[in-house]
Amino acid sequence: MTRSLHPWPVPPPRVAVVDVRSLPRPGVPVLPVPRAAEPTTPERTTPEPTTPEPTTLERTSEPVIPAAAPAAGGASGSAVLVTGSGGPAGVAVVRRLVALGHRVVAVDIDPIAAGSALAAVGGVVPRADEPGFVDALLAFAAEHGADALVSTVAEELPALTAAAGRFAAAGLATWLPEVAAVDLCCDKAAFAVRLVEAGVPTPATAATVAGAADVPGPWIVKPRAGRGSRGVQLLDSAAEVTAAMTADPGLIVQTRLAGREFTADALVARDGELLTVVPRWRDATKAGISVQGTTFESEAVTTVVADALEAVGLTGPANVQGFVADDGTVTVVEINPRFSGGLPLTLAAGADVVGAYLAGVREPAAQLPYLYFSPGVRMSRYFAETYTSLDGAPVSDPCAAPAVTR
Repeated sequence: MTRSLHPWPVPPPRVAVVDVRSLPRPGVPVLPVPRAAEPTTPERTTPEPTTPEPTTLERTSEPVIPAAAPAAGGASGSAVLVTGSGGPAGVAVVRRLVALGHRVVAVDIDPIAAGSALAAVGGVVPRADEPGFVDALLAFAAEHGADALVSTVAEELPALTAAAGRFAAAGLATWLPEVAAVDLCCDKAAFAVRLVEAGVPTPATAATVAGAADVPGPWIVKPRAGRGSRGVQLLDSAAEVTAAMTADPGLIVQTRLAGREFTADALVARDGELLTVVPRWRDATKAGISVQGTTFESEAVTTVVADALEAVGLTGPANVQGFVADDGTVTVVEINPRFSGGLPLTLAAGADVVGAYLAGVREPAAQLPYLYFSPGVRMSRYFAETYTSLDGAPVSDPCAAPAVTR
């Protein structure tokens, strides 16, 4: 797989060290580098579905989204089908596509997923590991005229890839990464082994009680196949690590890293070419989701992120999480093969990874653009609400600004 670090015109040194004194810190204003940036607007509980058949939720109120140019690509009147519309990434993808002028239809296992209310039509489908998931997607896409599929849930990817032929036959375009790459990203133990093999800095990791003896403390124990902060334990004694991993063989242990945590949103073309890396500090998080962040520019971080992506062979959207230590060492902890929950900040900084990805879904042979971004852009996230009525009657937003009359 080939890789280009463009739009960074001079290849950075392949050293996993950055002078942290030169990077933006909280509370210090940073002027963004002048680049072409496109403004945009900047979250899942998922109960079990009551039926494997897709149901429909019509939108009852218009989302507040700035005007955008009409969408390009796709047949006249065709829609984009977005999955995982109850998660932060799903909501962000729906909002961006709507802002770009696309007709969006969205599904989730939650019948009142917020992203479904923001789309033109929302539906309910089974979990990806349940029978009928693919059938429900195909039926929903056919009913609402969708010609492109955008998944925002990593756990769906194996089922979607297995059904790629069915989607193509139905006229539903997809861009799905290799299953082997997804499996590596979703298995934290296998991921750590692969990065060590590739020479990419990653914390010491063990998946057995015996192996834990070789992992220096302090420790973090977490599910081998978990997501977000679910099941994560911060431990300070080897006895606690042994007890936790004995009680749950599905856990792994890693050395707990010090320093400053970052996430880098990335988009990798189908041929492996790196189209963008947008690093951002995770200034504050809740339930594993970034609620405050700041974009920054670092050749060292970009290099390590690019090496990690190349090591697993991932294409499409990804978010890479890691730390920059006080001595400047950059370490990668994990890669999620999907759009991130902090996606709105990357969009606000000017890198339209959603629009570029959709172009690649609909036109597999298209030469996708390199995406630039502005460092020093900050995000502070707040709660927002959507409203639907059980009887289908419109429900107004009590906090909406009144219409301006002239």
